[in-house]
Amino acid sequence: MTKHQAKVALFIGVLGFVTLPVGVAEASQAQGTVVSVNPANFTPNVEADGAVSAPAVHALKQLGGTMYAGGEFRTVTNASRTTSYQRNNIMSFSASTGAMTSFAPVLNGTVWAIEASGSFLYVGGDFTTVNGVARRGLVKMNATTGKVDKTFNPDIKWGNITEIRLVNGRLIVGGSFQDRLAALDPATGADTGYINLPITGRVADNSGSTKVYRFAVDPTGTHLVAIGNFTAVNCATRWQAFMLDLGPTIATLNPWYYQPLENACAASSLPAYLRDVDFSPDGSFFVFVSTGFIPKSGGVGRDLCDAAARFETAVPQPSRPTWINYTGGDTLHSVAITGAAVYVQGHQRWLDNPFGVDSAGPGAVSREGIGAIDPTVGKALSWNPGKTRGVGGKDLLVTSSGLWVGSDGTRFAGEYRARIAFCPL
Repeated sequence: MTKHQAKVALFIGVLGFVTLPVGVAEASQAQGTVVSVNPANFTPNVEADGAVSAPAVHALKQLGGTMYAGGEFRTVTNASRTTSYQRNNIMSFSASTGAMTSFAPVLNGTVWAIEASGSFLYVGGDFTTVNGVARRGLVKMNATTGKVDKTFNPDIKWGNITEIRLVNGRLIVGGSFQDRLAALDPATGADTGYINLPITGRVADNSGSTKVYRFAVDPTGTHLVAIGNFTAVNCATRWQAFMLDLGPTIATLNPWYYQPLENACAASSLPAYLRDVDFSPDGSFFVFVSTGFIPKSGGVGRDLCDAAARFETAVPQPSRPTWINYTGGDTLHSVAITGAAVYVQGHQRWLDNPFGVDSAGPGAVSREGIGAIDPTVGKALSWNPGKTRGVGGKDLLVTSSGLWVGSDGTRFAGEYRARIAFCPL
């Protein structure tokens, strides 16, 4: 272990935490059962106000007994909505009672990613200042006070950070910044050079900037799968997704590639359509979720358009996903895998709907805003709390106690749970 690296403490239950040894990467935790459809009653609410009319929670992270939530918001209320708090795009509260803490740093832009280690948080997003200190897209702060750690000062020239993971003593970050994917020293923010693979190209003229939007790392810290808007990695063809082998001293491009990701979906306005990825708790497979509307003619079962799709980590050139579950034309924004379920969230109305086109086709089941899929067969499970669809929630966090849901919606299972809900096991 380097002098800058502490063991990564990740909370695995409301009553305790475990310290993971060096070399183990953060990943979704295994759960033996599906979580409850009845959300906890103690979670705080993120409210609309005059400053932010459409607030959302985009990132969740637990450290010890404290939950951190980031996104775009200004006003938070307690569970009963009797007390209001001003929070500037990030907040924290008790993971067991919902009680707000005094943690209240001021970020001048949206938060997209949070990572935690020891007594510190790493926060990524669209901001340029934190507590008045210049920090573009990435900051390290004290997890209790919110004070900026000024010794950590990465060279982010432009763009944003939308994903962060601590893996084997390196802080891996992804976004639209100059490198798109980099491994930084967690103490100083200096680029370690561990990831030195040019990520280039755009899938279409109207797809926006080249970027790594999201990535996931398997539990052993040996594989990374990234998604975003690009067509090549290290001069090799890689449309929208790639896998890296995370070696002891350098990351290298894995042969994994799904060539049909070069196919367009029916929505020409969404040419880069992958939205999230997660590894299974044993690392043997991963699941993409996507937007894009429906597949073009002949694409059902092949093209990943408004769908969740499973791929095997050890199969380098798959001709088809292991399974694919279509919504019938509605976006899925986030995914989290446990031993019991693949949870998906977006603004979908249905699952099991390959032949629906903004309608319930044969076999479709209603799953408004959130749902669960059988990891083995790829069909919807009976779990069906329902939630406000909105644009669609962009983060799901699994702990040993249950499932945390961050979103832009106000209702979950018929209850008022504004932008944050917790489903216990």
